[in-house]
Amino acid sequence: MKMVSDFLVVGSGLAGLTYALQLAPFGSVSLLTKRTRMDANSSWAQGGIAGVLSNEDSFELHVRDTLIAGAGLCHTDAVDILVHEGPERIQELIALGAGFNMETDEEGQSVLSLGREGGHSRNRIVHTADYTGWECERTLLEAVRGCPSIQVYEHYFVTDLMIADQAHGPVCIGVEALHGETGEAVQLLARATLLATGGCGQVYKHTTNPPVATADGVAMAWRAGATIANMEFIQFHPTTLFHPKARAFLITEALRGEGARLVHADGSAFMEAYHPLKELAPRDIVARAIESEIKRRGVECVYLDATGLDSEMLASHFPTVMERCRSVDIDITRDYIPIVPAQHYQCGGVVTDLNGSTSIARLYAAGEVACTGVHGANRLASNSLLEAMVFGKRAAIHALKCADTEPSITGLREFERDANPTTTVESQAIWNEVRDIMQRSAGIVRSTDSMLAATESVNSNLSKLNVHGGTIETYEARNAIQTAQLILKSAIMRHESRGLHFTVDYPESVESELHDTIIENQLHR
Repeated sequence: MKMVSDFLVVGSGLAGLTYALQLAPFGSVSLLTKRTRMDANSSWAQGGIAGVLSNEDSFELHVRDTLIAGAGLCHTDAVDILVHEGPERIQELIALGAGFNMETDEEGQSVLSLGREGGHSRNRIVHTADYTGWECERTLLEAVRGCPSIQVYEHYFVTDLMIADQAHGPVCIGVEALHGETGEAVQLLARATLLATGGCGQVYKHTTNPPVATADGVAMAWRAGATIANMEFIQFHPTTLFHPKARAFLITEALRGEGARLVHADGSAFMEAYHPLKELAPRDIVARAIESEIKRRGVECVYLDATGLDSEMLASHFPTVMERCRSVDIDITRDYIPIVPAQHYQCGGVVTDLNGSTSIARLYAAGEVACTGVHGANRLASNSLLEAMVFGKRAAIHALKCADTEPSITGLREFERDANPTTTVESQAIWNEVRDIMQRSAGIVRSTDSMLAATESVNSNLSKLNVHGGTIETYEARNAIQTAQLILKSAIMRHESRGLHFTVDYPESVESELHDTIIENQLHR
């Protein structure tokens, strides 16, 4: 089956929804999501959205904090755009009905309640208790429901981008997809296509990401010939629940912002030995400190101590954390929370310019799948939802101006067809082995020898997959494993430690490595 629309969006997180809403008045928009419309990384974001919204803050301070966290690799022009355009995107969410936490100021006026997280020098985090991402998703989806020009297609898994090699270079003219329930193959053509597919959490054994985060966008763009950058910078969230009866669940950084401390089982704190900001140091420093303490003491985890905080505040500000912990018999007002670091966010991805354009004409990327240059070597807390909205809107504005003709199928690339695709059970086994390899060899602390051995093993596992004509799980396995290759290749290329990338072979940052890790595609499939 073949369908045509003016604009196509792959992914239903904040970036994709922002893009769709911006273009809705100007043409038909098809939005594809491989599960339901609420299944997106954005929905899982607890902490909030960073923005300059008080007189005690300034654009200069938000820029400075972002650049410091990014360890020298942030693109200053992208950061300036993020910080200066961000408050307007937040106000648009509020106008659409987002219910952010409010408080009463000294003059008795109701104002936004602004929190602080690691790396921020001012209180600037807009939040809805500890489920901000869900509230933002809810708000934008309600707006989408009111737009007859936006058609949301649930349970459509995009297998590959449709690329036409034309006189002026490769052009994206749409996507090939499978319906997740019927298995029907579909081609969707459009004047412009946005990748808003989220991150790569399922490349790793332990992750805070939902099951849908299988690195589909990075892998598809890579296979199509798009440029990829900075995939070595994988952020591990320092504090995720460690419990045999619960999956890795993020314990929001905002809890540390309110005063929760990192301790051992005996109550002894340790962050002061690692950074003057202690629990509010940048995430890479906190994550490495926790890993170091776990190894030094030979324990399985450390603990987050919120027992000294006001119980009513905990109940009102962190209901999700309280409920999840309570489900495994942990009362955070009285008990320490056992935590370990887990994969959380990819700072690299598909390279874009300031308008979301990739190296392939009419293909855009926004959100976690994109490498805009904002995050550099380490994302500042709560900049991700902001980036998704800011660059999702910029991509839409550019697409409206530049994708003004119907797509042409001249020079369309053909896809391989495998006679004997790998079964779901076989692909899951292969994928799980790669997850284990990545957790061991491309985690918080790395070594060249380990990553070289991991590369050989990952390549071997990928060679066992026959994908085309197979199940969606097999396609997902391919995407995750190909992205694992990119992470390892990027990490091996960087001969230093910077931000989220720490290798024992090159433990210092060096001036000669102060550049993005660019990987140009050889057009393999």
